[in-house]
Amino acid sequence: MVMAGAGVETGVASWNGLLNVNKPAGWTSHDVVAKLRGLLRVGKIGHAGTLDPAATGVLPVLVGKATRIAEYLVDWDKEYRAVLRLGETTDTQDATGRVLQRQSVDRLTEETMRSVIGRFQGPVAQLPPMYSAVKVEGVPLYKAARAGRTVERGVRQVVIHEIEITGIVGREVSLRIVCSKGTYIRTLCADIGEALGVGGHLRSLERQRVGSLTLEKALSIEEIQSRLAVGRLSEALVSLDAALAALPAVIVDAETAARVVHGVPVPLEALEQRHAAELTHTGPVRIKDQAGRLLAIGRMPSGEAAPSPSGSAHMAIVRVLADPPGGLK
Repeated sequence: MVMAGAGVETGVASWNGLLNVNKPAGWTSHDVVAKLRGLLRVGKIGHAGTLDPAATGVLPVLVGKATRIAEYLVDWDKEYRAVLRLGETTDTQDATGRVLQRQSVDRLTEETMRSVIGRFQGPVAQLPPMYSAVKVEGVPLYKAARAGRTVERGVRQVVIHEIEITGIVGREVSLRIVCSKGTYIRTLCADIGEALGVGGHLRSLERQRVGSLTLEKALSIEEIQSRLAVGRLSEALVSLDAALAALPAVIVDAETAARVVHGVPVPLEALEQRHAAELTHTGPVRIKDQAGRLLAIGRMPSGEAAPSPSGSAHMAIVRVLADPPGGLK
């Protein structure tokens, strides 16, 4: 790590990994990325899993080469703490919108709430809200909504792995929700309110976990600035290898590793046999050298794949993650 005066970390080459950021209320996910781009002075930076401006909590920020693995992180499940306000329906399905209807909740019992909310655990069909970034014919829905138009959109299937009531105060119900990618908690709250016959909207939302990234270990913008000032921010970066830990790993020798970083497919016989025997699927895998360095993401051939001209089956290189010797790309 190259150190600048005043203890600020520089050395752009070292900024490769995930930052677990605690997004503040009022910031868009893009605002966070823009702020960190300026602080870290890196060109390649993005995020995985958008949070609405009013929401807070875990926002995975991808720095440097981590932007190359975004597609492998979007499947991570997520955990939220949400507050559902019953008896009020809004045009945005959350507290930022205009109230469309108010209904009494006096006849609702806790038993009824728990029974109805419990039915939402499992596969759920959701209609994406008009105030969302989902694109229809290339145009984000929220732009049409702001123009006063309603656009026809398709239902999406999501999975609510867990949903439980953690508290009830008046018409506000606190929920713990673990769900699949693509789940709109706003829509879930609105659908629960409708199922209870009184309407409802999302009052507040905090994302407590994305995959293995937890809120307890997330850094605020201020904490990131403080760590950066004393040269300690790089310690908070989650490595690409750790971020991809859910993918199986295969080991290649030095000669094969030198070809992998140039995108050359790997003959299956070059893999250590104990790994090759385990990999009967055709999904993505991590390719590592004998020192444990992550080189690339590969994909095993399907059973129907034709052999190469040499007669040997090869694993394709999907994404190179390590630089060739000398740092050449």
